[in-house]
Amino acid sequence: MFAFLILLAIVVVIAFWGMGIYNGLITARNAFKNAFAQIDVQLQRRFDLIPNLVEVARKYMAHESETLEAVIAARSAAQAGLAAAKANPGDAEAMAQLAATQGQLSAGLGRLMMVAEAYPDLKANQNMMQLTEELTSTENKVAFARQAFNDAVMSYNNKREVFPSSIFAGMFNFIAATLLEIPAEKQAEVRAAPKVEF
Repeated sequence: MFAFLILLAIVVVIAFWGMGIYNGLITARNAFKNAFAQIDVQLQRRFDLIPNLVEVARKYMAHESETLEAVIAARSAAQAGLAAAKANPGDAEAMAQLAATQGQLSAGLGRLMMVAEAYPDLKANQNMMQLTEELTSTENKVAFARQAFNDAVMSYNNKREVFPSSIFAGMFNFIAATLLEIPAEKQAEVRAAPKVEF
């Protein structure tokens, strides 16, 4: 009888230990999905600002319609990339598509801002200044949200790869999540020090 109780206690301890590992994996996966939801919130805010920015610019930049149309097209592509990533946050293909489409949108917005510099009335427009400020603030929030997402993904991936969690991760199909990284072609541009001219 005593041996049976010891064996039962060992089984109960192992069961609780296994549940703890499994629950830890679930918690880590939910954490990176929640972190992605924060990226989604900021990107939606960005998407909402762009049509207003384009509309204000359109009034001053009538003959720059190609630039404005490129921004709108990039916005649509970025929204599609976000929808694919929302369906499966952490999926390698979805993250690559999201990063690429967001890079295209950032490039389009950058061109719009460069062209806007040539229009003093547009630069001085109160709506344009406010929208530009809001967009800049949102871009910063997107960067912070991306960092938080990448930290959560790294934590999840570490948890699923270390022993003995790796055994449970394999048994219960916890697949690796992918970081949301800046596309390779944009990394040099983003990491370059800004040039200051006097």
